[in-house]
Amino acid sequence: MKKHPKKVLSLLGIMSLTLFLAACSNKPITSHSTGIWDHYIIYNFSRFIIWLSNHFGGYGMGIIIFTILVRIIILPLMYYQTKSMMRMQELAPELKKLQQKYSSRDRETMQKLQVEQQKLYREAGVNPFASMLPLIVQLPIMWALYQAIWRTSTLRHGTFLWLQLGHPDPYYVLPILAALFTFISSWLSMASMPEKNSMSTAMTWVMPIMIFFMALGFASAITLYWVVTNAFQVGQTLLLQNPFKIKREREAKQRAERQRKNKIAHAKRNALKSKRK
Repeated sequence: MKKHPKKVLSLLGIMSLTLFLAACSNKPITSHSTGIWDHYIIYNFSRFIIWLSNHFGGYGMGIIIFTILVRIIILPLMYYQTKSMMRMQELAPELKKLQQKYSSRDRETMQKLQVEQQKLYREAGVNPFASMLPLIVQLPIMWALYQAIWRTSTLRHGTFLWLQLGHPDPYYVLPILAALFTFISSWLSMASMPEKNSMSTAMTWVMPIMIFFMALGFASAITLYWVVTNAFQVGQTLLLQNPFKIKREREAKQRAERQRKNKIAHAKRNALKSKRK
């Protein structure tokens, strides 16, 4: 089971679904809106953002604080994802050995590979799909935020700095920042990997480009959400998955292992010399 192609497909699927859902109902949201989604989710998102905006300096600040609160709420899930990804990274050499052992592409060999991989994941306590959970959780939040902004006249016509929140950034500052923070976050995550491959390297560059071009057509409120989310992700990665710390610890562990093997080899040589005497 190859991780990266599945991640690419899941990201593409989520982005396509986001575009589809964003194009849904444009009916104004009010206290008279009916249905679970409109009345209990969209309407309350709208009211909460307006409340934050009234108390913290405008609509842009309301969206920023709302985004930070969302990230704090899902932080335990992100922590679980990060720990799972770190264990997956440590398993990379073992997974590579399995792929080399079962390199044939016939159906029987592929099934054996999947069984062995699942066994390895189970023994290490790793869920290979954990990386998708935060994306799945954030998708309805992004959809609800878009709908709350677009279907609430006050928010749609609200402003923040040079931005009109219901329309794309005319100067492309937010799309650039969204792409930049996406790149930094991806690069930091990749830097902690014990082994790098062409797919992960390519995704580090491709994803920011995709985010940039998608953000060009999105309302500034959504792009602002992306910018704050990815900036938060950078700080979170440095805190929970600091690649510089992980690299130092991995190198220290490798040095300790080499020293242990050298001591064993030295002891064997000494024992051999003693026997000869």
